[in-house]
Amino acid sequence: MAAAPSVRAQPPAAPAPVQQGDRFYCHDRKLGTWFYCERPKAEAPTSPASAAPPKPTAAEKLDAVTAELRELKARAILEPTPENVTAYIRFQRAQLDRASLFGDVWQRALWQAPELDYTLQRPVGTVAKQVWSDARKVERDQALDRIGQRYGLFYFFAQGCGACKLMSPIVKAVADTHHMTIRAISTDGGPSETFPRYTVETNQRAAMGLTAKTTPAVVLFDSATRNAIPIGYGIIAADELMERIFLLTQRKAGSDY
Repeated sequence: MAAAPSVRAQPPAAPAPVQQGDRFYCHDRKLGTWFYCERPKAEAPTSPASAAPPKPTAAEKLDAVTAELRELKARAILEPTPENVTAYIRFQRAQLDRASLFGDVWQRALWQAPELDYTLQRPVGTVAKQVWSDARKVERDQALDRIGQRYGLFYFFAQGCGACKLMSPIVKAVADTHHMTIRAISTDGGPSETFPRYTVETNQRAAMGLTAKTTPAVVLFDSATRNAIPIGYGIIAADELMERIFLLTQRKAGSDY
């Protein structure tokens, strides 16, 4: 009996491509993606690992220098070998050179930008400082000659206070020089050689809102606002006393600096 002829298996036909767009525009005229015949290729997402790392900031670089200096110093102290000590000295010297360069450029910048130079407002040189001090003294004395119209002084002392014996003539001299009214108050009821017309304290400090009981004490009183302004306690030189009165009445905090 004759064997049946073998039939070779045919490979499955490939699926027909899905047609996109119109045949006339896409196949016959081949206009491509302009008529949405081809899908646009999606861009491959950028991997975070492949992105370039951000550059360190100046502050981060400076922190790294500081950390390196501390590490080298600690290593040189804990393991003082010639290599460790030498490494620390070299690195420290490099940073000192960098600091010196910064200071030099800073000074040159101030020379060329006078609005940034604080020494033009408060000189530090001998000659310039003397000129500034003389002008300041004239301004201060003129101001103190006028403030007696609004301000007066309360001076608290005690007979048994050694510092009061030194401070009383100073306060009186300043008040007399600038024509300021002064009221001396004895905190212990004892007299004063400098202020024979004194008043014994009853409740004056508490009425002014003053809590300190230290003597001697100089208090400036503003007759316009009825406020008491403590100037200082203990022994104060006349020049310092006048400077404090001037600052408290003529200058806002921070304006001199």
